[in-house]
Amino acid sequence: MAHKINTTPRRLLGALALTSILAGGALVGSLTAKTAYAALAQGAQAPAFTAPGAKAGKPVTFELKEALKKGPVVLYFFPAAFTPGCTLEAHAFADATDEFAKLKATVIGITAGNVERLKAFSEEECHGKFAVLADPKAKIATLYQNTSTHGLSVLSDRTSYVIAPDGKILLAFTSSDPQAHVSRTMAAVTAWYALHS
Repeated sequence: MAHKINTTPRRLLGALALTSILAGGALVGSLTAKTAYAALAQGAQAPAFTAPGAKAGKPVTFELKEALKKGPVVLYFFPAAFTPGCTLEAHAFADATDEFAKLKATVIGITAGNVERLKAFSEEECHGKFAVLADPKAKIATLYQNTSTHGLSVLSDRTSYVIAPDGKILLAFTSSDPQAHVSRTMAAVTAWYALHS
């Protein structure tokens, strides 16, 4: 006896959209010579961590496990605060934060570079919209297997992850284009929301 699959059109579209996004991520990663494809891929378990940071210039402590209880987490690694690309990326994520919140997603930035400047960066360039976390010596970036070396310093690559509430990675996207990270993560969160709302 055949079982009927109870799939609403919205859920089916969400699943198709997520499949398309993930396939596109692999394609972009393979065609971009300057950047490496994120090592932690779709389906991998995101490493749990707790880290200090700042939001709107105020100190915060972020715990991934707690944040995932509210919905997906958009975790984006960036090389260093107040550099041109990272500033553009922060502005783009700040502009999109309210839209992510409507989809039950939390946006978090994290960097191993110039961590002493995060308080000002969170207020000035992130417009107080989301927290940015300090990752001294790139320990968290190492857990996520997306580090790069600049001279004697180890920093994080420009890599964004969308992590589902069960801790599985829905999207891993590495690109030197700062603004592409917002559109790719938004598409993945939108697809997830269509399946879970």
